[in-house]
Amino acid sequence: MKERKIEPVFCEFFEHLDRTFKVEAMRYLSWGAVATISLTCCWLVQAGEFNAVLSIGDKAPAWKGLPGVDGEKHSLEDFKEKPVVVVVFTCNSCPIATDYEDRLLTFAQKYAGPKGSVGLVAINVNTVKEDSLEEMTKRAKEKGFTFPYLFDETQQIARDYGAIFTPEFYVLNKDRQVVYMGGLDDSSNPKLVKNHYLEPAVEAALKGGKPAVTETLAIGCRVRYERRKR
Repeated sequence: MKERKIEPVFCEFFEHLDRTFKVEAMRYLSWGAVATISLTCCWLVQAGEFNAVLSIGDKAPAWKGLPGVDGEKHSLEDFKEKPVVVVVFTCNSCPIATDYEDRLLTFAQKYAGPKGSVGLVAINVNTVKEDSLEEMTKRAKEKGFTFPYLFDETQQIARDYGAIFTPEFYVLNKDRQVVYMGGLDDSSNPKLVKNHYLEPAVEAALKGGKPAVTETLAIGCRVRYERRKR
């Protein structure tokens, strides 16, 4: 899709729409309808199919100094020795996110152990009480998380990734380009899963390739973004 210059009709209105609306609209409207809305802005900029911020192949946004449940501060650079990194935006308060925790632990055991080739990090940006760092620490201990579980009270890193749901996964290759974004699989009920997305994407990235499926619409609760004052 090429960028297209048009008259700035309703540009200010469109720019003030929350990105969540743009992605949620894709659940109910055809891409053509969403594109028509987008064309009211000054420029139409291509992003992902289900992500209003990032496209496949984009450089992954970095973070630094985020507190973890281990009492330490963490950055993307912590995984510099890992050829592949998986970032998952998740939380304590979403029942769908907690439904995925056992599968996340299984994935971590298979790929992200001390000698594994994959770095795995979970990030929570919700600011409600049940998603506080204190509650995150309790949850991580209860479930036996073997990977960093970080908190960003500014919510900026989730905005930078265009994350909308919990859980939502991003696979980064050795050049820290996004090669997959979306769900771990196609059902929050493990008994109903027909298609797996995360593991094939990781396997492809480990081989230096591109996964057959690069983007899906994640399954989960919406990230609890706080409204920003205009």
